[in-house]
Amino acid sequence: MSEQPHDPSMPERLEQLEEEKNRIRLGGGQARLDKQHDRGKMTARERITKLVDEDTFQETGMFAKHRTTHFGMDKADAPADGVVTGSGAVYGRPVHIASQDFSVMGGSAGEMQSNKVVAMMKASATTGTPFVFINDSGGARVQEGIDSLSGYGRVFYNNVLLSGLVPQVSIIAGPCAGGAAYSPALTDFIIQTRKANMFITGPKVIESVTGEKVTADELGGADAHMSTAGNIHFVADDDEQAILIAQKLLSFLPQNNTEEPPIVDPDEVVEPDESLRDIVPVDGRKGYDVRDIIRKIVDYGDFLEVQAGYAQNLVVGFARVVGRTVGIVANQSQVMSGVLDINSSDKGASFVRFCDSFNIPLLTLVDVPGFMPGVAQEHGGIIRHGAKMLFAYSAATVPKLTVVLRKSYGGSYLAMCSKDLGADRVWAWPTAEIAVMGADGAVNVVFRKEIKKAQEEGGDEAAAAKKNELVQLYKDTFSTPYMAASRGLVDDIIDPADTRREVALALELLTNKRENRPSKKHGLAPN
Repeated sequence: MSEQPHDPSMPERLEQLEEEKNRIRLGGGQARLDKQHDRGKMTARERITKLVDEDTFQETGMFAKHRTTHFGMDKADAPADGVVTGSGAVYGRPVHIASQDFSVMGGSAGEMQSNKVVAMMKASATTGTPFVFINDSGGARVQEGIDSLSGYGRVFYNNVLLSGLVPQVSIIAGPCAGGAAYSPALTDFIIQTRKANMFITGPKVIESVTGEKVTADELGGADAHMSTAGNIHFVADDDEQAILIAQKLLSFLPQNNTEEPPIVDPDEVVEPDESLRDIVPVDGRKGYDVRDIIRKIVDYGDFLEVQAGYAQNLVVGFARVVGRTVGIVANQSQVMSGVLDINSSDKGASFVRFCDSFNIPLLTLVDVPGFMPGVAQEHGGIIRHGAKMLFAYSAATVPKLTVVLRKSYGGSYLAMCSKDLGADRVWAWPTAEIAVMGADGAVNVVFRKEIKKAQEEGGDEAAAAKKNELVQLYKDTFSTPYMAASRGLVDDIIDPADTRREVALALELLTNKRENRPSKKHGLAPN
């Protein structure tokens, strides 16, 4: 009589299941995971564990396998196909996550890996939850040819579908080369560690094509992307710091575009802060750090600056006022006198558009002498880049609050969210100068004949005295907040010490702001 095949019992099946899961969790094997640690980097699963609340991660797609048979791939084992995907919670709020596993075929992206990533993106759209993508990959899986490129295309397409729907955060924790770099570029925020590189073409290819010699860090390191290219939003020393930044960033943001940002641990203190009176020098030629003002206005002095190392003449970032998230845009007078140029205009406009998409009120702190003059700026397109600021503020329907701290001249006065661009509240400090241009320049235009006549009659000394007299006249007439207030372009001239209280009251009042706009698909922002 033939022996019957063994039918495993449930305990045996469960033991087999756990063995298979443990094998997959090891990725490319313990030796490769140890190499990751030797490089000072976490593994794909460790990053997820660090990101989400304890015992909240629910993995999906663990048993996914590629279906490629070319170039020996029929014998290649790629656990989870080189990416760990699933959902978890960050500070109690759900997110969807994809984390590439460099220990499995260098984290290379093939058809199935991209399918898993896209599945998480679609789940984010369906559930209205943020999507976090941790990148650590050598690029497209060459053995899969066009299938790997098609996978990238689907990822890019879904990045665009998620844009403005849910927050998207990319962490660059290792190599991110070629087409892979475009997915982070399509997300809202990029956090790159100093142990990571990101570029379209690597140093060897560049040298062979152009003859230029450059290291991987010089080309695609975090500092290069922050200070020079402006491609990323945060620099982290290592994986752990990158994850802390991601957690803090998500804490400021709503889950999706239909929700308001969470109210978190309100700082109820709104008493006058007299120290605000002493920060801004009366002399408009002297600089100061606008972040000192920001920290005194926001809850607990806590300010998360975005793109801190790029276009530093404009400061942008997130904070809270009595528990409510605000997006802050502020001229930084100690860098280029706070002037608006091409890069700062792009930086500011992008940030304003994000805040508007996710229902985050905007607080604008103004001390701007104008747009940057110069041939390079004009030929570089300062007109269209500056217009992005005008477009972004005008299109924004969230509560918009503006405080004029000191200078506010010409077109840059408008670009920094003036009343005419839809600001709901505009306050000015007594130090504010609101005019077409600075008094010196204005006098040379308006009173040219008078100054020339004084010179003819009394020489250079008389001309200088006449000019000083006319400069003071111009300042008394136009370079004060009172003229703008008399025209209704400034709602109130306030004691700097009361700024936090004024902002807090206005935010409370404007919580349910509704704005009727013409029906259209979308506006066409300057490119």
